[in-house]
Amino acid sequence: MMNRIEAEDRLLKTFKIPNFYDEQWITISKILNGEKVLLIEKTGFGKSLCFQFPATVFDGLTIVFSPLISLMRDQVKKLNSLGINAKCINSEQTIEENNQIINEAINGNLKILYIAPERQENSEWLESTLKMKIAMVVVDEAHCISVWGHDFRPSFKRIINLVKLLPKGLPILATTATATKRVENDIIEQIGDNIISIRGNLMRDNFKLFVIKVSSEDEKMMWLGRHINSFPGNGVIYTGTRVNTEVYANWFEYLGISSTSYNAGLDSESRVEIENGLMNNRWKCIISTNALGMGIDKPDIRFVIHTQIPQSLIHYYQEIGRAGRDGETSYVILFYNPKDKSLPQAFIEGARPSINKYEKVISTIKKELLGERELMKATNLKLNQVRVIKSDLIEQGIIREVLLGRSKKYEFIPKSKKLDNDAFEKLKESKLKDLQSMIDYVEAESPRMKFICDYLGDNSKQEYINCDNTSEKKINVKIKPEWEEKLKDFREDKFPILEVESKGSKIVNGIASSFYGVSDVGKLIYSSKYENGGDYPETLLNLFVKAYSKNYKYENFDVIIHIPPSISGNLVRHFASKVSKKLKIPISHDLIKIRETRQQKEFENNYLKAENISDAFEFKNPTRLKNKNILLIDDVFDSGVTIKEVGKYLSKLGVSKITPLVIAKTVGGDVL
Repeated sequence: MMNRIEAEDRLLKTFKIPNFYDEQWITISKILNGEKVLLIEKTGFGKSLCFQFPATVFDGLTIVFSPLISLMRDQVKKLNSLGINAKCINSEQTIEENNQIINEAINGNLKILYIAPERQENSEWLESTLKMKIAMVVVDEAHCISVWGHDFRPSFKRIINLVKLLPKGLPILATTATATKRVENDIIEQIGDNIISIRGNLMRDNFKLFVIKVSSEDEKMMWLGRHINSFPGNGVIYTGTRVNTEVYANWFEYLGISSTSYNAGLDSESRVEIENGLMNNRWKCIISTNALGMGIDKPDIRFVIHTQIPQSLIHYYQEIGRAGRDGETSYVILFYNPKDKSLPQAFIEGARPSINKYEKVISTIKKELLGERELMKATNLKLNQVRVIKSDLIEQGIIREVLLGRSKKYEFIPKSKKLDNDAFEKLKESKLKDLQSMIDYVEAESPRMKFICDYLGDNSKQEYINCDNTSEKKINVKIKPEWEEKLKDFREDKFPILEVESKGSKIVNGIASSFYGVSDVGKLIYSSKYENGGDYPETLLNLFVKAYSKNYKYENFDVIIHIPPSISGNLVRHFASKVSKKLKIPISHDLIKIRETRQQKEFENNYLKAENISDAFEFKNPTRLKNKNILLIDDVFDSGVTIKEVGKYLSKLGVSKITPLVIAKTVGGDVL
């Protein structure tokens, strides 16, 4: 085995880096010696080098399981620029592209192959690994293996199956920046076979940490609007939901602050463009859900701000770890309103589906073998719920996977044990304790960095003087009347986008006059729709007309068409008639339902939503719509499935364009 001097000579030639950190070399030397290592080190330390360097030394292929496509892309790009042949397999590439890369790996043409853990569920991939000359396996973000980790993913468990099939003496490296002692012990137990744990110092002394206590979302928005440009450089603002990324991005746009929003709902091209824009300092800040998290390796992010309290200190440390990787001063701010606790609490409570949903899946699979999509349709469950449930049921030996040709199905195991709910309850209790620790951090009077390090199991004796509990001044929000006026004007000027455009349809993206859950609009709609409150009030009509005037004042619409209701009677019809009168646009009531449908909110997944309204609409005089420009009106936009279906149907009738305009868009609960 090479010594450190020889290794650092090779490091300089290959990676243009002169020296290893001591803990990097300790890790690398053990890997080169064929050992198994769990490395727990702070973000920005250089954990990737601990497997990238040995990969260039080994004769064979290093497989890196990584949960984020953006991280794969970033690292592959850097490795290729150094002349190291690395590629990644992911869901955003075509089947042909992925197959080509697998063939290159089989033929020995790659040194490093990045791949998502979910690929372990692909039988073709598993067959291909048997033909590869594997030199090392790496589990990046290894906390995802543990159910006690902050980002457990069932597919990570399958990596352990591969690890156990590898020959003895084949090195394995698991890396993470965020593992409590409990998670550390769980990873060690799962990988087993004398794995060595190396835990580094998690202190980030270049951080300046602050907590800003507020009493409303408005206070957060006004403080950020007033102060964000005073921060040095560029940064990231994390919000709790996808909708909030849109709200804050619109607010900043209104104020002339350079920003953009990012979340997992964006298409892959948009995500790549935004990631590249962040690297090139195109905006003052990116406003994102935690989807941006681990996938960005930018050394000079100067601030990370959370508008929503995360579920745990582990989440928080992971996300603030994006800042200041170059060692320069960076600002870390957390806004806290006691009401904010309800969002992470709801996510924790809902992380595991209810027991009756488990029982529904079990009884459904007892009747017949079904795949994922078939299960979604048969049980009316979302994809993520089905995946959590089937993973737990496989873990408990209640169901198993079977392959029918190339299709994966799930079958019930006769005489299996009853579902054990105790494990779920214990996990929920653990997560709620983690959330309480996050709140304890907010209320702490001790040094904030020390609080985080102690929680994560780093008890190093150091001096902590980098927060608003030590040497930094407390930040208090003081609201000025002119900023209250600006926010009011903004709310009456910026409107939520309805993303409904699809191939082969004449429908274009439209707007809502408001969000359903961030104002009184939702209460007014609910009162009319479910509490016999009568027609939608004049307030909603005025807001709707204002949205129209702001966005479509100079567009010529030939006719207004409204969506026929499921249960709300003539509410939308009457509302659309009033809009027609105000805007002086002719209205047609000829779009009808030709069969009974249920409320879309009864369905949890889009497959059943689509089935519910598929071919349910008809226009009485279709020839009248030829080449017409249509304003399509509805009250509430949620999944968008109904509006898309109507758009698809009307497009077949030869319309010129369909523009949807609704009263409110639901806030929803997507966190990524």
